[in-house]
Amino acid sequence: MAEKKILIIGLVWPEPGSSAAGTRMLQLIDFFISEGDQVTFACAASTTEYSFDLATKGVITQEIELNDDGFNVILQEICPDVVLFDRFVMEEQYGWRVQQECPDALRILDTEDLHCLRHARQEAIKTGQAFQTSDLFTDMAKREIASLLRCDLSLIISEVEMKILKDTFHIDPSLIYYLPFLEETQEATVLKQWKSFEERAGFVFIGNYLHEPNWHTLQTLKTTIWPVLRKKLPGVQLHIYGAYSSQKVMQLHNEKEKFLVHGRAVDAKSAISAHKVLLAPIQFGAGLKGKFIDAMLTGTPNVTSTIGAEAMSGGLDWNGSIADDPELFITEAVTLYQMKDKWLQAQQNGLLLLQARYEKSSFLTAFGKTLKNLSHDLKSHRQRNFFGQILQYHNANSTKYMSLWITEKKRHLP
Repeated sequence: MAEKKILIIGLVWPEPGSSAAGTRMLQLIDFFISEGDQVTFACAASTTEYSFDLATKGVITQEIELNDDGFNVILQEICPDVVLFDRFVMEEQYGWRVQQECPDALRILDTEDLHCLRHARQEAIKTGQAFQTSDLFTDMAKREIASLLRCDLSLIISEVEMKILKDTFHIDPSLIYYLPFLEETQEATVLKQWKSFEERAGFVFIGNYLHEPNWHTLQTLKTTIWPVLRKKLPGVQLHIYGAYSSQKVMQLHNEKEKFLVHGRAVDAKSAISAHKVLLAPIQFGAGLKGKFIDAMLTGTPNVTSTIGAEAMSGGLDWNGSIADDPELFITEAVTLYQMKDKWLQAQQNGLLLLQARYEKSSFLTAFGKTLKNLSHDLKSHRQRNFFGQILQYHNANSTKYMSLWITEKKRHLP
């Protein structure tokens, strides 16, 4: 098959050491490279010292700007066969330009998670109300679903979100595709390197604190869970790691309380694997949680909430315990920490989950065939998605003229 040209328009430059989103993006890049495609990654954000060096994978990088006609020239030069938008806001910003310059390019949206779901759950927590399906119908949902309809295919990481899109928003199944985290098969040699129950000490939590659910979870640990848990296990420490640990995060450090905030981990998996149990009383969010994948990959059981484990187990036994009530959460944490047999069983559950739910060999062949079939039948596919064509015509044009107005305004700035 001839080499295809893939253009990925990134919200940020991938930082696999900072977030699951960064890891996810590299998994998609690796897939396209394995197909023999040439990948260009374009992004308007600034790089950081933690940005992955995409050149090591043979990826071409391209700095772009928001609301800039120069991007049209870049599109003309690359002439991509496939354009992948990294979250719906990138489709909003650049989608009309792609449609204008590369109308025959396959347009894919990688949602990462359903933003309107995460946002609605967060608002419910803020107001102290129980989340209801009706909370989903927000302005953000209108934007996100419109973006999804304008694309030829949207990648959904969670089966729960697949169901919401089909049943609540009535999205045609041909427009959405379930593609979770894509992990390597765990070889026996790797499993033998796992630290034993006796070699580990303390609890652990890790997260990117630019992500609001992680900051909220950290506060829950500090104020609700740890004050009780540490009294039940005197001498045991809770270790907090995470990217972008701002001053508000670092000031929670308290050695007397054995609540130890370390900041960014040099290596997330190594940090997790040093401890017995990962604690994550997540109150709101969406998608899948990379911290649990890392915990499973290092043989580390966890205690989390229903929201935390959502869509991850597929009905299989969890890699630890699931509890929403704080008192039960604490009881489960103590049990996992002290009882080796339950800890070992939880560890094995995690391994089975990885094998059954996340091994990339189970997904990538079918995904490749889907993209190939879509490319060959793109005209018919788009005709069947007539609502998407309507949105391209109206909604994208409104975005287009707003962008053109900003572009023109920039030209006349002193």
